[in-house]
Amino acid sequence: MLQVAFSQLKTHSRRFIAIMLAVLLAVAFLSATLMVNSSATASLTASLGQSYAKADLVASATASVPLTAASAAAAARTPGVAASYPLRQEMVPVSAGTATLAGVLRNLPASPALEPLALVSGSWPTAAGQVTVDAKTAAARHLAVGSTVTLGGTPVAAAHQEGRLKAEARASGSGVSGSGTSGAARSAEPDSALPAASHAVKATVTGVMAASADPQLSGLAQFAATAATLDAVSGPDTHYTTIAVKLVPGTNTATATTALEQALRLPAGQVVTPQELTTATVKSFTGGTDHLTIVLLAFAAVALLVSGLVVSNTFSVLVAQRTRELALLRCVGASRKQVRSSVILEALVVGLAASVLGVLAAVGTMAVVVGLLRHNPDYAFATLGVPASSIIAGLVVGTLLTVAASLVPARSATRVAPLAALRPADDASVHNAAGRVRLGIGIALILVGGAGLVAGGLGSNLLLAVPAGAASFVGLILAATLFVPRLVSMAGRLARPAGVPGTMASANAVRNPRRTTATASALLIGVTLVTMMMTGAATARQAFESQLADHFPVDMAAAAVPGAPAFTGAELAKAATLPGVEAVAQLKVVGTVTAGGRQYPAYGISAADAARLLGNPANRPAPGTVVLPKGTKAAGASLVDGKTTTRLTVHTSTTGGIAALVPLSDFPAAAAGSPVLAGAADQVWIKVSPSLDGTAITALRADIASALHVDENQVDGAVLEKVMFNQVINTLLLVVTGLLAVAIVIALIGVANTLSLSVLERTRENSLLRALGLTRGQLRGMLALEAVLIAGVAAVIGSVLGVVYGWLGAQSALGSFTTVVPVVPWAQVLLVVAVAAAAGLLASVVPARRAARLSPVEGLAVD
Repeated sequence: MLQVAFSQLKTHSRRFIAIMLAVLLAVAFLSATLMVNSSATASLTASLGQSYAKADLVASATASVPLTAASAAAAARTPGVAASYPLRQEMVPVSAGTATLAGVLRNLPASPALEPLALVSGSWPTAAGQVTVDAKTAAARHLAVGSTVTLGGTPVAAAHQEGRLKAEARASGSGVSGSGTSGAARSAEPDSALPAASHAVKATVTGVMAASADPQLSGLAQFAATAATLDAVSGPDTHYTTIAVKLVPGTNTATATTALEQALRLPAGQVVTPQELTTATVKSFTGGTDHLTIVLLAFAAVALLVSGLVVSNTFSVLVAQRTRELALLRCVGASRKQVRSSVILEALVVGLAASVLGVLAAVGTMAVVVGLLRHNPDYAFATLGVPASSIIAGLVVGTLLTVAASLVPARSATRVAPLAALRPADDASVHNAAGRVRLGIGIALILVGGAGLVAGGLGSNLLLAVPAGAASFVGLILAATLFVPRLVSMAGRLARPAGVPGTMASANAVRNPRRTTATASALLIGVTLVTMMMTGAATARQAFESQLADHFPVDMAAAAVPGAPAFTGAELAKAATLPGVEAVAQLKVVGTVTAGGRQYPAYGISAADAARLLGNPANRPAPGTVVLPKGTKAAGASLVDGKTTTRLTVHTSTTGGIAALVPLSDFPAAAAGSPVLAGAADQVWIKVSPSLDGTAITALRADIASALHVDENQVDGAVLEKVMFNQVINTLLLVVTGLLAVAIVIALIGVANTLSLSVLERTRENSLLRALGLTRGQLRGMLALEAVLIAGVAAVIGSVLGVVYGWLGAQSALGSFTTVVPVVPWAQVLLVVAVAAAAGLLASVVPARRAARLSPVEGLAVD
């Protein structure tokens, strides 16, 4: 039987192409996913370990045992240590021209052998008042050798600058609040978690160095200077984060580790190799769990499932075609076991060959991706990782998948009686025992899972909705034989105007209900998931924009640094003339409001500006009133303006916040030098044209910051939050659609394969039709309509299911904190249906051309 199996593979190799393609794509997806995990870890390790890549050992401080100047001296005296680099890094604001940057300043090593970065131009600092700057910052801020920058500043300014570094991460939905404050204003509060530089030091740029690839420094301007410069900026009370050491050649690493731990009085495990430290840091980044890999593996599982359906369906057709051959083998002495083993062996060989090709495709794809990334300076440390698990898993899973998918067809092959060569085995349908069991399980899963999905959606319980939705979907696939053929038959009426080809296509599409269902189900899975993500994204986007409308009363807001001069009329005029800006207003600090046992900075706004910028009248302060943040419980409020106290009527805003809004006509702006200005600063509110897209809004933010002479991080608001959210949603949707496209491609291979095998099955029938007058064009049209019927019905069913699952999923995820209104992206859904139908049409081209090329005489001669 071994010879029989190999002869089948050799003689009918073309019939196994679809199986190999389906398995190849699924295995490539799986292996690439595992390589993504390994490559990401290797790349992160390379970038995080750059600071101490040239060291042999690294000592890290602990909360109870800091690394001080004495520790640095002790490390340098330790036997076996050739050179040491105590690393000191300070977060400092850096003034470069009119811009204020969030910067990190580090000391240089005494030994050039431990310097982690390359010098691009100029020279390293050798004296106080000299710095090197990273190449990215130098290019962005037009800094060169000889330029002057100011490191550090006043405690208030430094605290403000450093507080902004965490502004976006500290609060979800941060931005302009209904009570007249913005995320920029909130970030102006001193952040005690970050050290504030206390002295402003002017420094001259002596060189430009390569930018560090450490993601922990992403977004920061990087500077390096001598220890004397750091002492001048933040004082001589130094603490080091790490001490990297280079050992004398021939020194035993374990011995040196113990000696350093004793010299620095560190507990065991605090002196490690650079590789061990980077590994621990990577784990701290991911929390020990690679969520990206988990998500990608879920999509790989979908691809494998669809591939399994295609493989099983293809083998079922192959076995049905070989009914007489298998019966003949039984007549000449082959046992049931031998026949079954022959089919399984074919699957084993095909699966193994496809898996090998899939793994090779994954390695090649990842190598190309990493190579392209390495050409980008931001990803110069991209590293390809090919773990053994990605190769083994790809080979094992791909082979087992193919073999498992062939088991049912193999069992069907053994059911063929030797004397029943012309009678094919019965398909599992709703009329036999196997079909009834399958149908019963499917209906039960639909009912139970559907009830759980609805309950999870209405109760905003995502943990219930996800498994319940998955169960109901599995039930629909199991019970698909009940409704898919009928829907295809109903849709076939649309093809009848095409004449005989349309009528024949409608009949042929449901001639084998089980095959039609399996083919449609493979495509249905991919379309359902794509449409679900589209609907869920559109619904989530609408819910988020509704939240933004309630949370942010204005489009953009810019806040000055507390204690800094107020915005000038020229700055406001320049901002108002920017393209895309419809209105600009300045809010003045007028005093402090006390209400409900709390104090709020009070901002004054004119009635005209409030009418132009605040869409909700509830957020506009009337004379004698104060608008306080949402949720404030106070019967009245008092505003302190210098030495005057005024009682005000409280109105509650529709949004949250930490500030109060009053009519500017009732209270004058706080005078320069007023104590209230030490903790609050004037703001500028901007109304933006709704026609601007994300790119234009991002550019406008930079233009506004430039016009008002503030950093971009001091400008935020609803439109910026909307742009950020839409970018995330669009990126995720693009990635998810791309990943699911693999499953859809595999399913379309199944459509093409089903048609190809149907053409082989109906060779005599098609030839007879040709002999009776059916033209080649009509034959091709008949097969094309058959493919479009199957693909179109699958796409329509999948779209309907996707819309339902998408809305209920969004409701279960977002319903607990906002009102979720179902949004159906009709254009995208119709595009999915059209693309699926067109892809089905494309899948019919090769089988139809093959059928049309065969002459009627040759076809009728086939036995």
